[in-house]
Amino acid sequence: MTIPARPGPLTLVYPEWIPGNHRPAGPIANVTGLEMDANGQPLAWQRDAVDMYAFHVEVPAGANALEVSFDTITNDVSAGASGPSATTNVLDLNWNQVVLYPQGASSDEVQVTASVSLPASDWKFGTALPWLHSNQAEGRVVELFKTVSLTTLVDSPLIAGDHYRQIELTKPGETPRHVIDMVSESEAGLAMTPVDEAAYRKLVAETGTLFGARHYLEYHFLLTLSDEAGHHGVEHHQSSDNSAAERTLSDPDRHLLEADLLPHEFVHSWNGKYRRPAGLATRNYQDPMRGDLLWVYEGLTEYLGRVLSARSGLWTAEQYRESLAETAALLDNRSGRTWRPLEDTARSVQILRMLGPGWQNWRRGLDYYPEGELIWLEVDTIIRQQSHGQKSLDDFCRLFYGGQSGPPQVVSYTFEDLVASLNRVTSYDWANLLTERVHSTAPHAPLGGIERGGWRLVYNDQPNLFVRASEKLGKRVNVAYSLGFEIRDDGEFVDVVHGSPAYLAGLGPGMKLVAINGRGWSRDVLGDVLRASNGSDQPIDLLVENANFFKTYSIPYHGGIKNPHLERTGAPDVLGEILKSATK
Repeated sequence: MTIPARPGPLTLVYPEWIPGNHRPAGPIANVTGLEMDANGQPLAWQRDAVDMYAFHVEVPAGANALEVSFDTITNDVSAGASGPSATTNVLDLNWNQVVLYPQGASSDEVQVTASVSLPASDWKFGTALPWLHSNQAEGRVVELFKTVSLTTLVDSPLIAGDHYRQIELTKPGETPRHVIDMVSESEAGLAMTPVDEAAYRKLVAETGTLFGARHYLEYHFLLTLSDEAGHHGVEHHQSSDNSAAERTLSDPDRHLLEADLLPHEFVHSWNGKYRRPAGLATRNYQDPMRGDLLWVYEGLTEYLGRVLSARSGLWTAEQYRESLAETAALLDNRSGRTWRPLEDTARSVQILRMLGPGWQNWRRGLDYYPEGELIWLEVDTIIRQQSHGQKSLDDFCRLFYGGQSGPPQVVSYTFEDLVASLNRVTSYDWANLLTERVHSTAPHAPLGGIERGGWRLVYNDQPNLFVRASEKLGKRVNVAYSLGFEIRDDGEFVDVVHGSPAYLAGLGPGMKLVAINGRGWSRDVLGDVLRASNGSDQPIDLLVENANFFKTYSIPYHGGIKNPHLERTGAPDVLGEILKSATK
């Protein structure tokens, strides 16, 4: 980097609070080999004693710039992901990983001219960053981009690879342009079906109808398909950075579980990037973020992204209902909701995001995603009920997220702004409803939206589509709604539901199941025992290893297999109306 500077003390900072991560996630530990020079002479720098993201240096007399260089380790964590940002065949470049900027500066005011050197001419890239031209240099290709603000740079990730495919989602000459840029470890990983291509084109059309405006000049769905790179979805204004397993497009189970990934991140262009909670609209990447309204930022996006998955054809209506049933059951059996209100899961994102699954049911995790979905389904059904079907949450989306189409901008909002806009759509005591949902504790999840939608949550012995796919791909068995635990195929307990039969018997995460009722454990044996328990008066005995000690735990459970589903009630099928396409 060449950084303009004046003689005297200067502090450079590495981006810490990364938009879309909602926490200080800048991977500072991956910065290595840091060097600073001026006028060809090396300079001594010093890290701040308190702020690990700040570096102090004295700019010598006569210098008007610093030459700064460092390496970043790409096989560790990257901002927004829990795995490598590069492999032999793919690169997922988030620019916040490779920049320093002057402390105190607004990211809007810092101007950057970026370039990236790709390994060979057969490597192709995708990004929303405005491109300038290419240069050939010693067998490599250097891509140079137009000068933009640091805000735009960090908001415009780049993916590249030697297996690349671009799919146009808009007609020639139609604006704004929408494309899917894909890179993978193999050509086979890029094989998107014509059915999916049509669904993504419909997704673009559905969002246009839902929001009524587009706040970008063009949009790139960036999709990395790799078993080696970190898996994530991170929103940006004119693009989204998405990563999934290599065979996601062809494996039915992976396709089912990942179908709402791109719709979710696309919705964020309106909800999160254009309209942003005031606590998250910071002036640079060092100012702390406040996540109080993440149940809107992420929760409403979760709701809209899944509805759009059904409206666009990426999911069927049945698949949507199975997903909703799994979400409802998960939260209705979330024991941690009795002590931790939903808002605290948002405020605690900094400490909750990277924790493992052990005791998550009691501690809670990022529940503002799934519980936010239930809250906004409830809001949608209330609007439809109060207006006798004349209005819906779609009207709120056009009012709150619409406005004038054009280049990216940020319009912040508060809770009061949100309530006022809801009341403009339909008069209701929204402030009280939302405050109660977000700030109070309750033993059960808010299922009012499902019930007003004409359905109810039930449990039976038939597999839930999403639970079954998650079990298969995660190599685990989920009996959380019966015995009260989730277990890996190797027998280790992943989590135990606080207050469940397993918990009351003394079981906990990290223990290892050896045998059930005297027989070596397997998923089939566990299923057989659960089926036989229905109506039986015999307990279920589990032989368990706990840190090299063995003990039998007796569980007095007699309820059989329980998997969550939605079942129709006598009320009108409002949920079915919600899922109907809004385009012709």
